[in-house]
Amino acid sequence: GNMSFSCLEPQVVPVTFLSSSSYLALPGTPGQDEVFISFQFRTWNKEGLLLSSKLHQASGGFFLYLSDGKVKISLHKPGKAISDITAGSGLNNGQWHSVSFSVKRNRISIIVDNDVISSAHASVPLQIYSADAFYFGGCPSSGNISECNTSFGGFQGCMRLISIGNKAVDMISVQQNVFGNFSDLQIDLCGIIDRCFPSYCEHGGECSQSWNSFYCNCANTGYKGATCHYPIYEQSCEAYKHRGNTSGFYNIDSDGSGPLGPFLVYCNMTDTTWTIIQHNNTNLTRVKSANRDKPHTEFFKYSASLDQLQATINHAEHCEQEFAYHCKKSRLLDKSDGMPLSWWIGRTNETQTYWGGSLPAVQKCACGLEGTCIDSQHYCNCDADRDEWTNDTGFLSYKEHLPVTEIVITDTDRPNSEAAYKLGPLLCRGDRTFWNSASFNTETSYLHFPTFHGELSADVSFFFKTTASSGVFLENLGIQDFIRIELYSPSEVIFSFDVGNGPSEVTVQSLTSLNDNQWHYVKAERNIKEASLQVDQLPQRSHGAPPDGHIRLQLNSQLFVGGTASRQKGFLGCIRSLQLNGMALDLEERAKITPGVEPGCPGHCSSYGNLCHNGGKCREKYSGFSCDCTFSAYAGPFCKKGKHISAYFGTGTSVTYNFQEYYTLAKNSSSHASSFYADMTLNREEITFAFRTTRTPSLLLYVSSFYKEYLSVILTRNGDLQIRYKLDSHQDPDVFSINIKSMADGQLQHVKINREEEMLFAEVNQNERMKFTLSSGTEFNAIKSLTLGKILAENSDVDEETMKANSQGFIGCLSSVQFNHIAPLKAALHHSSSAPIIVKGRFTESNCGTSTGADSTSSETTHSFADHSGPIDEGEPLANAIRSDSAIIGGVIAVVIFILLCITAIAIRIYKKKGIYSKNEAKGSENEDSAESALKSELSMQNTANENQKEYFF
Repeated sequence: GNMSFSCLEPQVVPVTFLSSSSYLALPGTPGQDEVFISFQFRTWNKEGLLLSSKLHQASGGFFLYLSDGKVKISLHKPGKAISDITAGSGLNNGQWHSVSFSVKRNRISIIVDNDVISSAHASVPLQIYSADAFYFGGCPSSGNISECNTSFGGFQGCMRLISIGNKAVDMISVQQNVFGNFSDLQIDLCGIIDRCFPSYCEHGGECSQSWNSFYCNCANTGYKGATCHYPIYEQSCEAYKHRGNTSGFYNIDSDGSGPLGPFLVYCNMTDTTWTIIQHNNTNLTRVKSANRDKPHTEFFKYSASLDQLQATINHAEHCEQEFAYHCKKSRLLDKSDGMPLSWWIGRTNETQTYWGGSLPAVQKCACGLEGTCIDSQHYCNCDADRDEWTNDTGFLSYKEHLPVTEIVITDTDRPNSEAAYKLGPLLCRGDRTFWNSASFNTETSYLHFPTFHGELSADVSFFFKTTASSGVFLENLGIQDFIRIELYSPSEVIFSFDVGNGPSEVTVQSLTSLNDNQWHYVKAERNIKEASLQVDQLPQRSHGAPPDGHIRLQLNSQLFVGGTASRQKGFLGCIRSLQLNGMALDLEERAKITPGVEPGCPGHCSSYGNLCHNGGKCREKYSGFSCDCTFSAYAGPFCKKGKHISAYFGTGTSVTYNFQEYYTLAKNSSSHASSFYADMTLNREEITFAFRTTRTPSLLLYVSSFYKEYLSVILTRNGDLQIRYKLDSHQDPDVFSINIKSMADGQLQHVKINREEEMLFAEVNQNERMKFTLSSGTEFNAIKSLTLGKILAENSDVDEETMKANSQGFIGCLSSVQFNHIAPLKAALHHSSSAPIIVKGRFTESNCGTSTGADSTSSETTHSFADHSGPIDEGEPLANAIRSDSAIIGGVIAVVIFILLCITAIAIRIYKKKGIYSKNEAKGSENEDSAESALKSELSMQNTANENQKEYFF
């Protein structure tokens, strides 16, 4: 038939609105009662004017615009909006969208993407007639004032297939100035740029964009910054500890800003910080009927990927994993042919045949190395192949093989053959990269390392301390590009860089000097969007990246640390924990072979000593510091964990803590002695203690002075608490009585006393705080000693009421006594040989300071190995834990069976009298034991018979 082998399609000419001032003006036919306009658009912007026009022979007009990615039409008169209609959503996704807009008299209709659902219709109280012009994307300014000045600005994007009154607009004619007019348009090309393909948002950040830029949503990624590059979590438990955090669950990011994500671990903050990573099977697992043809295989999955685990292990100073293997006629090694009968596999996917406590490649257990195996002809206890339970237990600690990912057992298919095993969590301690440091001793010395090249983002972080006023921390040069971080002045750090479009700087000013020989933290980052710099906790400063810079860094020289290639403006001081894009640089190894640079930096207590609280003393370590809580009433890694230390005082008991060495009057007069002790003059005291007694009067606490000044806290004869301050030897003491009720009622009473110069505050049993005012002075001069219980030395300086209370001293319980940062009970009970303390009379440690007052040791809670603690049970292997658990379980079962037998006997006697007997009543609880409990019980009986080492009390 009649056909043509061609396809005639209308020519599509797109137009690009390049800026917010772009517009396209097209003529209309004025006075028509019907207006129909359609077009297609695409944009990344949420806001922008699409179309506007005045109304014919009426003041006002209409706007068709984008708002939050939706098309809206607004019909208005001066100062008044008549109608506001919305259609569509998410139209700023960079795709083409069609809009059809029609008006007929007082009826308005708008359809988006030819979708009835995305359409809107409305009637307005106004007859609408077409005007003589329509403005697309914006409109011209008249005397610097736009005729369509709106809050949403001009449109930036592309339009095509524009039609007015069902007639397509010829954009080529517009381009040739034959039809309509325009400003700042690009015709016959859609110049929209997809800035999210490829996406520069890292670590799974969600990319969105506008016409000019892109944005990264970093929510739930674990990262922050303009491109989601920098981690929000620390790299190790060690880093959390040195922010003052205590034990708990934390997310760690073991490679920093590298590709590995964060994961959850338990941080056990003791003197040594332990990272604990659990797996899917920490139970005791029983194995039977396994042979080489049908082996028992167990796979272990951890709460982190193998790559994340490897990064954590590489950072750690030491890692270990406890493995306990219990056996009865189940061997680990077949000595006849030398073939292993059981083995395990680590993260390197290599088979290992050494066991806990042994070394790699020796096919031994711990007893084989120590020469303590039950059969000297074998290197493992289990290889003795005895028909009784034994075990090989210990820690696997070769880092390159950890963690254990698979265990295979093959020798449990012979008669009476059986095995059981238990694998503990992965434990890693320390962070060798956190304290890795170097000391730069000359201005011309430096270290050099491989550098950034072709990176999208570059981040550098480190700690420094110095007494110098300036110096370059690091520098990296390219043919055109460079980055440099330097201490420009004692209070100013500058991050300068050039990425091919001229040098730029980001500066952070500190209100205090940074050359105070304290550790300070610096983090600098440069990415495609911005450069940023942060120092300590000061606000981060940033500098937007120019649009014409290099996307990737063009750096081809080495990184110079502590100096520059020109050997000028070198840094004098210490740099620690230097990381580039999450990779730690080994400063210490490089410093060992570099003149003028020494590995390691002492003096951590000067920066971290403030983390030791409540009188704890900071002790220097090569890698960091620790808090010595010896003379503090508190425990824990920072001496913040409260510990109730209580003691019972008998008749005449005295505990005296000497603040200063005692000088006899023969050597020094009172005034002369006090001159030695000017540093012991107090303007404030903080005193806390608890007590329990039924005796009155009683002396609870007494503090003496070389100036015959004193403080005493007593119970009067009627049981009132009385605080007596004498801060002027020529005046009578200030006396403050608290008579809420008799406090000698045998109940535990809690007392807090705070003095700040002349103001005294007292609180009893968490009741309302009471306020008093001293008149005898504000300074407690040259304090000498603190006494709990009876004052043994003759003392004529105290008042009569204190002497009455001292006649019998104190009989009862004192607990949690603290005077400022001094803990006299802790010193007397735990450090009597080293502390300046004298104890006389009956004085025994007790838990009388607890709410129950029961004198037993069972009030303490001990967390086991599986409760996220470190390796706390150093001397007892898991077998002992099994024996202990089994003994308890066995004891409970024995008691239950005994009670059931008694009940059964009584029941039988009753039923016999009645002539009724039921067999069901005599059945005990025979099936209560689980398989694991039965195994533990069997292990317990076996080991008890063999060793007879422990007794258990029920």
